[in-house]
Amino acid sequence: MKIRPRLLIVGLMLAAVSALSIPSTTLPTPTSPISGMKPGTSGLRKKTREWMSPNYLPNFVQSILDVALTSPTASSSPSYSILIAGDGRYYNNEAIQTIVKILAGNNVPNILIPKFGVMSTPSVSSLIRSQSNCVGGIVLTASHNPGGIDDDFGIKYNEARGQPADENFTNQVYEKTKTIREFKIVSGGEEVVDLEAEAGTSVVVGGTRVTIIDPFEVYVDCLMKSFDFGVLKKFVSDPRVSITFDGMHGAGGPFASKILGEILGVEELMRCESKVDFGGIHPDPNLSYAKDLVELMGMKPDGTASKDKSSKFTLGAANDGDGDRNMICGKGIFVTPSDSLAIIADRCRCIPQFKDGLKGVARSMPSSAAVDVVAERNGVECFVTPTGWKFFGNLMDSEEAFNKKSYSPFLCGEESFGTGSDHIREKDGLWAVLAWISILADANEGNDGDLVEVRDVVERHWKKYGRHFYARYDYEACESEAAEELMDGLRGLIGEVGGGGGGEIQFENCEEFEYTDPVDGSFSGKQGMILNFTMKSTGDSARAVFRLSGTGSSGATIRLYLEQYDGKNWDGSAPERLKGLGEEAVRISKLRELTGREKPTVIT
Repeated sequence: MKIRPRLLIVGLMLAAVSALSIPSTTLPTPTSPISGMKPGTSGLRKKTREWMSPNYLPNFVQSILDVALTSPTASSSPSYSILIAGDGRYYNNEAIQTIVKILAGNNVPNILIPKFGVMSTPSVSSLIRSQSNCVGGIVLTASHNPGGIDDDFGIKYNEARGQPADENFTNQVYEKTKTIREFKIVSGGEEVVDLEAEAGTSVVVGGTRVTIIDPFEVYVDCLMKSFDFGVLKKFVSDPRVSITFDGMHGAGGPFASKILGEILGVEELMRCESKVDFGGIHPDPNLSYAKDLVELMGMKPDGTASKDKSSKFTLGAANDGDGDRNMICGKGIFVTPSDSLAIIADRCRCIPQFKDGLKGVARSMPSSAAVDVVAERNGVECFVTPTGWKFFGNLMDSEEAFNKKSYSPFLCGEESFGTGSDHIREKDGLWAVLAWISILADANEGNDGDLVEVRDVVERHWKKYGRHFYARYDYEACESEAAEELMDGLRGLIGEVGGGGGGEIQFENCEEFEYTDPVDGSFSGKQGMILNFTMKSTGDSARAVFRLSGTGSSGATIRLYLEQYDGKNWDGSAPERLKGLGEEAVRISKLRELTGREKPTVIT
């Protein structure tokens, strides 16, 4: 079921009859299963060279189609469409050409492709939702992972409501990859579609119409319905205000140029040209990889204020490789994603989309409980889910798709720099930036004196709700066996009860997070190990969460999340406050002994 009406302009594109036809023949091509094609939380990510190896890409795409084309929309509509788009990384356009031929070989009636083949992940979700006959989208992205022939490439599938495919879908795809014997592909040269053609241009490949579309129009319209652009533009034009944005050469950059630059008038835009290797950087907006932004905002590498350098900017923000993640900073202050979510929830009514308040909020389990406190105090239902945006999607669609209770208007987020709402079914980096501009505009309404800064907003929030000191330690490319041994060792602590002793940080218990979806009843086990602590001097809670990441392309990443609540004393830096908790978590887990790692690869 579609939430928004089909847009006329795209309908006209699909109805066009003057399209170049490329003669071709469907060639069923024998193949055999390739091991290791199990999708993670956001699709399948592997090294680019592996995707370029014989039959790797066709095997996975054919397996997706063998599941997707059995959907009710595809089965009942003779004119359904599938969107193909990517984040612009190395191999993006070559893969699109191959995927077009595979879709044509499987008799997909219509294919939509953005001009240049590049769209941010949020814009993909928005576009899919706008089309009444679109069964989904094949999205070529490895998100925040580096791009290049020696780096990462990925593919995920978004379903008809614009949401990432759920575990039922991805498990079926994985099973197909283990039994595949042939893929269907039409003949033709390496390039069957001109990705530089103007929007509205069509070509027929085999019996499939391929239409080039405007990547911006639908998404810009969606955001304009969520925010008051007049208010935002007025605030941006205030001579006291200066905003900077780092696109990290990802797919979100051109969208930022369009929305922040052309429409709102933000002048300080960095690295907003999409590049196949993201300009040689790691396109992950955090304190470690967004170093230029951190320095511009007058911060030290740990996110605390620099004593040697101030900043002229009111707000600093960044997006990742596919434009779905965000980083928010003020002068000399880094806003943790968990705090950002809680502050947006508390100040939601300044955003037109939420003018009547929220019905539901959700966070991933490793995220801090800051939003829980806001929700409880304001009578809003709050959910804690496994990591993965698809779990939020079910809650957003509870009424529309499952005929259950409505939680919309809905706000959600995760500690991994993802924030979003029910305007689409993906996290949305630009949406978060616009939300923060809205908050600052509201905080400064009628104020002709000193500007209310990001730091003021954050500290007022801490004073009202208390502070959740928070940090994440990433131990990347660990031996998989060592990582699994660590998790098994923690499972051995379940049932043990701590307490007592003379230390400030007192271990209470260990638990494993499991989740039964309240909407569709699906069960997700082994979602992370939680060590719970109590601070002896204050009685406040603290915890350490261990989780293995499913988004890397090789090895295992051990993520250690540290959280300590303080309801009264919110001064000080998170690194200092959490140092003891981190040492205790490493000791209990035997992380150093098992992995040989003396320190994390990345701290955020």
